[in-house]
Amino acid sequence: MTASTPRPTAGPSPATPAPATVLGADDARRIALRAQGLLGAPDRRGGVRGVLRRLGAVQLDTISVLARSHELVPYARLGAVGRPAVEAAYWGGGASFEYWSHAACVLPVEEWPLFAFRRRGYRAKAHVWGKQVDAATYRTVLDKLRAEGPLTSTELGGAKRTAEWWDWSDTKIAVERALAFGDVVCTERRSWKRVYALAEQAIPAELFAAEPDDEHCLRTLVAQSGAALGVATRADLLDYHRLRADQLDAVLPDSGLVPVQVAGWGPDGSPGAAWADPAALAAAPRGRHRTTLLSPFDSLIWDRPRTERIFGMLHRLEAYTPRHKRVHGYFAMPLLAGGRLVGRVDPAREGRTLVARQVSLDSPRHLEALAGALREAASWVGCEGVRVEALHDEALRPALEELLG
Repeated sequence: MTASTPRPTAGPSPATPAPATVLGADDARRIALRAQGLLGAPDRRGGVRGVLRRLGAVQLDTISVLARSHELVPYARLGAVGRPAVEAAYWGGGASFEYWSHAACVLPVEEWPLFAFRRRGYRAKAHVWGKQVDAATYRTVLDKLRAEGPLTSTELGGAKRTAEWWDWSDTKIAVERALAFGDVVCTERRSWKRVYALAEQAIPAELFAAEPDDEHCLRTLVAQSGAALGVATRADLLDYHRLRADQLDAVLPDSGLVPVQVAGWGPDGSPGAAWADPAALAAAPRGRHRTTLLSPFDSLIWDRPRTERIFGMLHRLEAYTPRHKRVHGYFAMPLLAGGRLVGRVDPAREGRTLVARQVSLDSPRHLEALAGALREAASWVGCEGVRVEALHDEALRPALEELLG
């Protein structure tokens, strides 16, 4: 059983000022790449925490193939940063917390006050996770955390009633409600289990005490989303932190984002209305493009309509698609090279070998980029070699195997 904020619908657009800037589709693509930290010199000094602050949210997911998605996101931007360093940056020293944003996400701890609007929204609901638990159970959970410090749901008294994954115990429901309400926070995971702590003990006092009104929360988050996206449609801005249309419309004109038109973003290839971060328009995006494999949950591509609009790739996660119906594989990772999505790799590991179960490329000219991305990924996860199983064009195999060495 899971809970998340629903995927928003764009709805009718409010009146906006006439755009002062018209962007070409390639300009918009490069602006988006730079905003996401995938064009230009990587911020190695800022490291993983710098990536998190820049993006504002890094999505979590249970699937682990090369690594879990939240590890793949900084890897895509910084290169082969040590995996222990990634975990320490997220879960160490109170620098971040986990909450419902685009989905379940790691968020910079500085954003704690900005999600007050969502915590208030959860409190206003009669039910969260479909079932009410008695007040005594809720108080018992909080008292135990106060007395003993951070605990997993198992340590609190058990996560499940039965072996069924969805059949949560009253204790688990209570602590997840407390997480949604903001009485409890998750700032750490152990063996992928949430570790719950009292928010008043785990969140820095000045952040915990801050309780901005909904307008301030939403306006700041929309501005942050615009900066992380560079240039975005109204639907893109809604999707980043899964806001409702009325929430976005109430603050968008005062968010500091400026209206623009982007070639090809409208119906039938016409120019389309969008909003841009003024800083993104101040200088043309230049620099070195990162060549890497992207998690399907990477914020560059987690919004499928935006991915298709910007990169021309219709990409879907097929992990939950029956095997015989999959087109590109269980966890197909798009290949980013030269600022474009040029192929897909469905990876796995067998001992010290990275296995590319299924590989497709848009063009043979991207073969060297593919080989480089596979070698780097293999090295990062401690593999000594790469084996390619299915290649969309077998005529490319000799050249690819030579490049892989």
